[in-house]
Amino acid sequence: MARAFPSPPSPPPRARRRHPGQRALQEIRKYQSSTRLLLCPGPFSHLVWEICLLLTRGVDYHWQSMTLLVLQEAAEAFMVRLLEDAYLCLLRTRRVTLFPKDLQLARHLRGTEMGGI
Repeated sequence: MARAFPSPPSPPPRARRRHPGQRALQEIRKYQSSTRLLLCPGPFSHLVWEICLLLTRGVDYHWQSMTLLVLQEAAEAFMVRLLEDAYLCLLRTRRVTLFPKDLQLARHLRGTEMGGI
């Protein structure tokens, strides 16, 4: 009596290969269409608490949740604007990779009032 062996399982279908930069453009569209915050509120509030302890020499202040939310929105707006300016510096040099020197130049060009050096 001949034994019937089960056929080997078929391999799962391969994921479709995307063109370079397509995934990045998809993420950009996703984040531009949403209005939610980019940073998680928990780690951000912990960072604010640590900075507050450093600046007040150990005095522990309590923060209202609305205050932390406004501070987080302002910090994210600052970072997005800084990255936009750094991207313009990057385009000026005809490169495609953002380097720390682009961020430094963007901060320098902003001046002291706009969060620069």
